[in-house]
Amino acid sequence: MQMLSIEQELKDNSYPGRGIIIGKSANGKKAVTAYFIMGRSENSRNRIFVEDGEGIRTQAFDESKLTDPSLIIYAPVRVLGNKTIVTNGDQTDTIYDGMDKQMTFEQSLRSREFEPDAPNYTPRISGVMHLENGTYDYAMSILKSNNGNPDSCHRYTFAYENPIAGEGHFIHTYKCDGNPLPSFEGEPKLISIPDDIEVFTETLWNSLNTDNKVSLFVRYIDIETGNYETKIVNKNK
Repeated sequence: MQMLSIEQELKDNSYPGRGIIIGKSANGKKAVTAYFIMGRSENSRNRIFVEDGEGIRTQAFDESKLTDPSLIIYAPVRVLGNKTIVTNGDQTDTIYDGMDKQMTFEQSLRSREFEPDAPNYTPRISGVMHLENGTYDYAMSILKSNNGNPDSCHRYTFAYENPIAGEGHFIHTYKCDGNPLPSFEGEPKLISIPDDIEVFTETLWNSLNTDNKVSLFVRYIDIETGNYETKIVNKNK
């Protein structure tokens, strides 16, 4: 698979929607993840990321302008022991609860489908990172409608064992802007991951469409110790 420039991927797409990146830093020492949200409507843009324990949650920036919290207020990131879960919806809780009961990542998502936001039927994208005794692996998932037909749900899981230093994978909800919004196609895109969290955060934030970007979360986790560093950027301040 060809390695793509995440900077170019984002700059060339005005509306990838919500996106998850998971991989390993170039020096091989850090497990890396990033999650961003974008919005076209006032309700979607009226959000910020805030820390919530070891994870984060979305929150209305201006409570008086919040009209429908059902698909925009959720915990995108939660930590369960040595697992970090990252998703674009309340399936974070579904995965957390399932894995807490010894279910697999894939089994936990069996009870969920794409979002009920016709006509887009936004895919549910999810990822889980597993660190144990100095080893690291991760998996990503997308649940999507059958080319816009809500009668059929297509389920894809991608597992990455012993990831290579400097490599990561990027999955997002929408192929591009449109009405209705076309779902992401294919497997997660191969991208490079730098060592510096500041550089990576700045690259991602500056590459996202200025009008549509809302919030960004980036975390670098030390594979040996489990200690982590987090960056959060919100357009609304």
